[in-house]
Amino acid sequence: MLFDDTYQTIKGPAEGIFRDKGSKFIAYAYPFTNEAELKPILSKLRTEHAKARHFCWAFRLGQDRNVFKLNDDGEPSGTAGRPILNSLLSADVTNILMVVVRYFGGTLLGVPGLINAYKSASVEALQASEIIAKTVNDIYEAEFDYLEMNPVMRIMKEEELQILEQNFDMKCVLRFEVRKTNLNTVLGKLEKVNGLKVKYLYTI
Repeated sequence: MLFDDTYQTIKGPAEGIFRDKGSKFIAYAYPFTNEAELKPILSKLRTEHAKARHFCWAFRLGQDRNVFKLNDDGEPSGTAGRPILNSLLSADVTNILMVVVRYFGGTLLGVPGLINAYKSASVEALQASEIIAKTVNDIYEAEFDYLEMNPVMRIMKEEELQILEQNFDMKCVLRFEVRKTNLNTVLGKLEKVNGLKVKYLYTI
């Protein structure tokens, strides 16, 4: 297959806990599609865990899995964000944020101990997650005359397309989702509808 149009992500939030020498590492996994969601999530966790010392995180975004960021939040460089990210890479999941909250137990764990703790907490959260496969879909908008409603709706039904928004007036506008691998078939059918204009919006 030339184009792999599926990717794995998590269905909903999940948690994992790892303890070592009195320190507690609580990992929180979140479905995540936009970097703007990061600050509110971190603020909420800081409020809930006011006595925790570190809030380290990593996220991975995009169907091609190539957008990622990480943060050690005061831990020695490479001991927190990197192992968290590595757990996401190992599980081959994307569109996910993992935050590990650390309560310090008084004993230093050293670099290998920290790497193991952040990784282990993240793996626990991933094991508690429901991992689901999603397809890469494009969102399109079709504009057509009211008289062409029947043929357009027939194509939507035949191709089992999900309609996201519809506005039926003299000029009708329909926003729909189409799986990338079916795109040429769907657009080929729509092009045959009299006067219909199709516009690509974005990919999810």
